[in-house]
Amino acid sequence: MALKFIQFIALLLLLLATGLFWGTWFALSQSIENFSAAEFIHIGKTIIANVAFPMRIILPLCILSIILTAWLYPVKRSAGFYFILASLVLIILSLFITVFIEVPIDNQINLWTVQNLPADWEILRGKWQYYHGLRTLTSIGSFSCFVIMTVFCKHKKVRNLTN
Repeated sequence: MALKFIQFIALLLLLLATGLFWGTWFALSQSIENFSAAEFIHIGKTIIANVAFPMRIILPLCILSIILTAWLYPVKRSAGFYFILASLVLIILSLFITVFIEVPIDNQINLWTVQNLPADWEILRGKWQYYHGLRTLTSIGSFSCFVIMTVFCKHKKVRNLTN
């Protein structure tokens, strides 16, 4: 029963994290080149302010719940277990993209105004967009692996044959 509860929590947190990544990327990717510098700065700062705090909670809890799912999973040499591990690797990759690429760019954008906009702001915007897309892809992959494990991989408890 504990495994099912932890799986549910992990799936819910993966859904929330992936939804935040997907929503941000999808809402901006189709028209980001059409935004003026002032619009991009405003939108960027607004999204950063809205998403930064919740993701500081959601993503670590998500990773922890996937680790707990793997730890509690009864059959370690099974397709289900390997899907959990794939999900974990992909969501950790999403975290690394966020912390080591996206957050430094976000920190720069937070300092921008129309008056002090760097000359290469469009290049940085392109990098920002590319890594948002990559992070969205890795989080969708993580979510998909976890759903596959949950829906398609049935596990049975290993019985003690000495009894």
